[in-house]
Amino acid sequence: MTNQKRAYFFAGLTVLCWSTVATAFKIALSGQNPTNLLFYSTVFSTISLAIIYFSSKTTKVRLSAKAILSSALMGFLNPFLYYIVLFKAYSLLPAQSALTLNYSWAIVIVLFSIIFLKQRISLINIFGLIISFFGVMFIAAKGNLQTLEISDTFGTSLALSTSLIWGAYWILNLKDRRDAKEKLFLNFAFGLLFITIYQLGFNQIELPDFKTLSADVYIGLFEMGITFVLWLNALKYSEDTAKVSNIIYLSPFFSLFFIALILGEKIEFYSIIGLILIIIGILFGNLIKFFKK
Repeated sequence: MTNQKRAYFFAGLTVLCWSTVATAFKIALSGQNPTNLLFYSTVFSTISLAIIYFSSKTTKVRLSAKAILSSALMGFLNPFLYYIVLFKAYSLLPAQSALTLNYSWAIVIVLFSIIFLKQRISLINIFGLIISFFGVMFIAAKGNLQTLEISDTFGTSLALSTSLIWGAYWILNLKDRRDAKEKLFLNFAFGLLFITIYQLGFNQIELPDFKTLSADVYIGLFEMGITFVLWLNALKYSEDTAKVSNIIYLSPFFSLFFIALILGEKIEFYSIIGLILIIIGILFGNLIKFFKK
């Protein structure tokens, strides 16, 4: 198997895993509150990342004060804050709405790259952002842009705010040059510490039923843990990261299929149209180059 085929293999596995987690979120939230879900899923994701990290032949644990502080900050943003907000949004909104609105992170990353990384933006990129933003508004207004009435303002605001948290985490992670597996493990270890303190201080840790706990394990492994490593392998083996990076945008469309099949949600036209607009906006520059060729 060539390296590029390996890259496509790992990218395909990543898409499959991330396509199912929106459904798993809803199943897990049916039997517990968002913070309890975050506690158990973070436990299993941290365990899986620890096994992956310490089983690596190149692992050399060298912790500096800077590394600890960096991981503590990133761990607070992700998994702690990001998933608390995301899970709360999923508890309030239909899975398809939370899923599609969450994809506004791609818009925020472009804007943050301009602000914090001083990257230039072309007219093509601006048009792409406008298209994506229009898609977000189309979903939030449930297809009715004339009145712009948002049925669940709080849930929608939470789903959109996750993009800001993810954007901040992405910038910090990009500037941190440590080994990716080391960062992931330490970030989640701190995230587990934060969610444990939060649960003990403000809630109580409850043992869910078997079905709910199984969903927690699945989320911990295939949303937060192993899947990140699969994606890193896809990028590592690919001859050109663009060849596999665009594949990830198939994930939300497959997610809608699983949401309809397993959860029985009727997929609304505004979810599909809005999601298509968001993805087209994200890939707008690449599409223009493709058609020119």
